Amino acid sequence: MHGGLSDQVSDALVILGAAGIVIPLFARFRITPIIGFILVGILVGPGGLGAMVADAPWLYYVTITDRAAIAPFAEFGIILLLFSIGLELSFRRLWDMRALVFGVGAAELLGSGLIIGLALFAMGQGAAGAMGLGLALALSSTALVLPISGTTSQVGRSALAMLLFEDVAIVPIIFMLGALAPYAASEGVEGLMTTVWMGAAVIGAMLVLGRFVLPKLFGQAARTKSPELFLAASLLVVIVASLATSAVGLSPIVGALLAGLLIAETDYRSEVEVITEPFKGLALGVFLITVGMQIDLRVLAENWVSLVTAVVGVVAVKTLVTGALLKLSGARTGTAAEAGVLMSSPSETTLIVLTAAAEAAIIQPETAAFWTIVTAIGLTITPILARVGHDVARRIELKQHDQPDEVPADEPRTIVIGFGRVGRLVADMLKTHDQPFLCVDSDIDCVAAGRREGYPIIFGDVARPEMVDRLKLGHARALIITMDEPVLAANVVKRVRGWVPDLPIIVRARDADHAAELYRAGATDAVPETLESSLQLSEAVLVDLGVPMGPVIASIHDKRDQYRRQIMELGGLTEKPSLKTQTLRSRAPGDPAET
Repeated sequence: MHGGLSDQVSDALVILGAAGIVIPLFARFRITPIIGFILVGILVGPGGLGAMVADAPWLYYVTITDRAAIAPFAEFGIILLLFSIGLELSFRRLWDMRALVFGVGAAELLGSGLIIGLALFAMGQGAAGAMGLGLALALSSTALVLPISGTTSQVGRSALAMLLFEDVAIVPIIFMLGALAPYAASEGVEGLMTTVWMGAAVIGAMLVLGRFVLPKLFGQAARTKSPELFLAASLLVVIVASLATSAVGLSPIVGALLAGLLIAETDYRSEVEVITEPFKGLALGVFLITVGMQIDLRVLAENWVSLVTAVVGVVAVKTLVTGALLKLSGARTGTAAEAGVLMSSPSETTLIVLTAAAEAAIIQPETAAFWTIVTAIGLTITPILARVGHDVARRIELKQHDQPDEVPADEPRTIVIGFGRVGRLVADMLKTHDQPFLCVDSDIDCVAAGRREGYPIIFGDVARPEMVDRLKLGHARALIITMDEPVLAANVVKRVRGWVPDLPIIVRARDADHAAELYRAGATDAVPETLESSLQLSEAVLVDLGVPMGPVIASIHDKRDQYRRQIMELGGLTEKPSLKTQTLRSRAPGDPAET
């Protein structure tokens, strides 16, 4: 107790306060909150401000001095995370992934562990300790990798397969460490065999009971129409499944994953996902705070050379091994590279294996402490590695689907700036009518995807004047600007109009104000997306309600004319702008074309 406030309550308030600050603040700057939570752990943990509580007692209320006190909450966060991953899967999908799980997953863990272990053995670590450390560091973070990659993309699917194998392999790894301990070989093997058959029996019983019990349990909860009861039922399933696997020596995350898989086979999957999402995010935040608390800034400053060398070495080995195995399994080079970098840092389960290795006396406590800090640093930089891997993969994809980044001058063509949903649709229409065109986009993902699908597209940022010059707009038939960046679009129109006075420039506008600005800048046509989508929606509604077509078309024309006048007033124009975008139904046979 401290001033009437228990340690547990104080720690809980610090964690909740951190979540309330970190999540919205980092979301505001479009930065993953993962980094924020880890930084909070470094700042408020016993290696940060927590070490100064004796000199400044008021820091007690904003720090966490005992990392062990919140460790159970962090473990519960990982359990909820694995449960949510199970909800996104199905048994059919797992069966389809069996080659990746037991092929690439096993090869990645054993291969990375062997190389790291041999390197440590060559540096003087004992054989048993080198093997244990190699396997520990070869593990990758389920808690961080999957929220970043998802489970539906090629990268996410590959990462999920390898992580599933690692989650299953954690149990035999820990028992193997016990077998390597002095005088414990026979007990370790016997214990492993006992856990295997008991674990198989428990998992089998859960599969059978889950098929019959869960639909009735959630059906009864749904009939009460009580969100609280539905949440209680969800948490009950997770807790019971985790306790069941823990009781026979398996990891509780195996039970949580299995619980998610079983619920995913019921009709209540979506509701369970929605109702448990806030708890998962908060619990994951607690886990990340404990990761940050593993990093002592003073130790880091004193040993930064060896720590950085260790982190770089582990990341490099795992990147090369994972990328090579995925490439050999048939993955695209970009996918293999991105997944390799994403999976390269150690895992939260590495900390568990390090503890087991230290307790088995195959590594010294000082060695375990060193690699614990390495693991914490690796977890901290995982989002950065994910960003690096993503960028590297996109550039590899571009080179593989290489097209010259120079605009061909063999024939006049339409230039489409922006290859999002609007630009892609425009390109499709130009292709349908055999009109030559070239797309430009500054998003390397869009460019790579477009090239794979056969679109003529180059990478370029039109915010740079030299890029606009390279487009050879003096030879173009038209310029279409579809990007959703109002200021940049107006600047490009003004620049191009001063250079090519007669070039048709058609621009996507947000609204009437933006359209007026584009006309002042020199656009030939500015199409306000809000206007045209609203008019088409209104037309569809009125026709479906039974209003005659004639009055509907007349009202659509009137409304469009009102916007013309509004744009004229806003832009100071002397002539009506042409709003040519119409539906086919909005022009009756014999109607004159609008100007």
